[in-house]
Amino acid sequence: METQKVLPSYKEGLKELRNNLSQMLPAESLDLFDNDAETLETTHQDILKVQVGDKAPDFSLSNAVGETVRLSNLLKNGKVILTFYRGTWCPYCNLQLNQYQQMLPEIKEKGGQLVAISPQTPDESLSIKEKNNLAFEVLSDNGNIVARQFTTVFKNGEQPVAEMQKLGIDFDSFYSDDSREIPVPAVFIIEQDNMVSFAHTTGGDYRNRTEASAILEAL
Repeated sequence: METQKVLPSYKEGLKELRNNLSQMLPAESLDLFDNDAETLETTHQDILKVQVGDKAPDFSLSNAVGETVRLSNLLKNGKVILTFYRGTWCPYCNLQLNQYQQMLPEIKEKGGQLVAISPQTPDESLSIKEKNNLAFEVLSDNGNIVARQFTTVFKNGEQPVAEMQKLGIDFDSFYSDDSREIPVPAVFIIEQDNMVSFAHTTGGDYRNRTEASAILEAL
């Protein structure tokens, strides 16, 4: 009898991550980051720039080894799942991408190709690929040119950046510009005819992310 694979749950993974963060970070640091997330939830309401039924804008970006990847070329091989994330430094991004990697065989089985996009440098894209053993494309969107066409982009706050610095994390070192702009996380499924069939964000609170199971169901 074939054993059915248990789908990873972001909500369950988040509980473990939060427990780990509470042990790793000073309480005042975690409180500051949590307050920032709650503020972003309030300030970012109308997030998605493309909706189901819209035509996805084409783009070309560099991958983790400096090769140019074009959306229209990817679509020749099947539908594309785009996920926009903040950066290697973000533990919630790492959890999300790691869980998507776990579901990659099922995504491929349903004719999907996974592509993750952030404004980080190609070196940092390579870092997050290696850190999470990602077997899908991780693209660098310098200046959030592509992200602005799909989701909301905003300037990271002075307080969280300063708090990261106190913890030994140089936020600016992950990016090739000094804008400090990052995207609100969002996921899109683009069909081979370029139409968007799934557009989802869990809101401005970056601690929450789209479940891998929701992507599979949409595929």
